[in-house]
Amino acid sequence: MTRFYVWITMLALLVGGMPFNGLRFPPPPDQANPDCTYIHETGFYICDEFRHYFEQWGGIEIFGYPITRMFDDPTRGIKVQYFQRARMELHPENPAPYTVLLGLLVDELGYPNSPPIPPDQAPTGGLHFYFPETGHVVSYAFWDYFKAKGGLDIFGYPRTEFLLEDGRIVQYFQRARMEWHPEAPAGSPQIRLTNLGEMYVERFRATIPAEALEPESLPNALSIPQTPPAPVVTNLHVSASVKYVITGRTGGQTVFVYATDQQNRPIQGAQVKMVIHYPSGDQLYTFEDPTNDSGFTDFYFNISPTPRGQKVVIGITLTYDNLTATTQTFFIPWW
Repeated sequence: MTRFYVWITMLALLVGGMPFNGLRFPPPPDQANPDCTYIHETGFYICDEFRHYFEQWGGIEIFGYPITRMFDDPTRGIKVQYFQRARMELHPENPAPYTVLLGLLVDELGYPNSPPIPPDQAPTGGLHFYFPETGHVVSYAFWDYFKAKGGLDIFGYPRTEFLLEDGRIVQYFQRARMEWHPEAPAGSPQIRLTNLGEMYVERFRATIPAEALEPESLPNALSIPQTPPAPVVTNLHVSASVKYVITGRTGGQTVFVYATDQQNRPIQGAQVKMVIHYPSGDQLYTFEDPTNDSGFTDFYFNISPTPRGQKVVIGITLTYDNLTATTQTFFIPWW
């Protein structure tokens, strides 16, 4: 678990016994209830309409793990549940299939809305789609992902064009922030979603009752506290990015690496090597620091003189125990 979840659990334990007027929580679901699934990674159930919606629209990839219980939200007058990347809302008054909707987290978090593009200036063709409702275009990998993963119901309308933020190409929608990861290994999606649900809960935690943040117990579990076994890592996932996608032909650059296991848990202690493929020849480096308890490490290096506009590919090799994973990132020297 990340420090965020540890912090949330500690908060819940400290204030979980305090009453929160106006809120009602359902009793713990029966372990045998086919309409409930217990998520061990965070200790919360997904039940009933939320569970069906979760399974129908992409599961962990789209929503991440649940980070609260389902609870009656007095500020909205509906049942809600927060996930790493979304807030599910129950609207029983709506006709099917719109009884479950996703919160407009990008709007609520105050992320930017870029100026609209006039229709006659919008790019056209099968790789682009113009939304007159907000005046923005969704293109290339973002458009493919939008179409394949649920469209407006999951992401809402685009709020910006694609942008370069912290060395990463992203695009904002009403309900999601898409990130382009061209270094993703073959067979893995190049588009990933930012954990907006975590950001919302962290920023507005004072509006969420402590009991909603307290992990739930499996029914019929032993009342004596048990020390869980150390998680076994059976598969590695690694992603990498650079601080600057466009750089000078000399100067400095930083590579960031993030490592997780088969259950998307950060891996601490993984070793990283990289090879930088310059036109003049390869340069090999070993990261001084292994990944930390959040799964991250980084490495700074000086850029070798490179022709303008020549793409420089960086190969990353991650090792942990007897497992290995690889990925790539790149930058383009320009000025």
